[in-house]
Amino acid sequence: MKTYKTNIKQFHIVKEHTDIPKVKITNSRMSADYIRQFYKDDIGVFESFFLLLLNRANITVGYAKISQGGIAGTVVDVPIIGKYMVENLASHAIIAHNHPSGSLSPSNADIQMTKKVQEAGKILDCELLDHIILTEDDYYSFADGGRL
Repeated sequence: MKTYKTNIKQFHIVKEHTDIPKVKITNSRMSADYIRQFYKDDIGVFESFFLLLLNRANITVGYAKISQGGIAGTVVDVPIIGKYMVENLASHAIIAHNHPSGSLSPSNADIQMTKKVQEAGKILDCELLDHIILTEDDYYSFADGGRL
């Protein structure tokens, strides 16, 4: 009998654990308030993009800072978002970023990014519930605005 050597490696899926407070998210205001804690004092300085992950009961299971940019934009890699969805075995996701300018209007780039993340989530069986745009004192919800 001949033996063949292969380079195939085994892998194990392990759910990541985070120390974030477990909260049931039931509406866009709760999403915005919860995500706002990740920004601290820099919400009006530069754009940052965050991912909030939830289980089937909409209870928070993880979060990730996806990117940080300048005063007018930030780069978001959808495969990185997918990585966190899978690692946390998330069933639902909420994405968020801030507009240091104070404008709550989604840009064309914001709308396109939302669609890309929504499609990636469908493939991974992780529903995108909302995309929140934060300013220092207000927020905009894509779901409430009928854009999801």
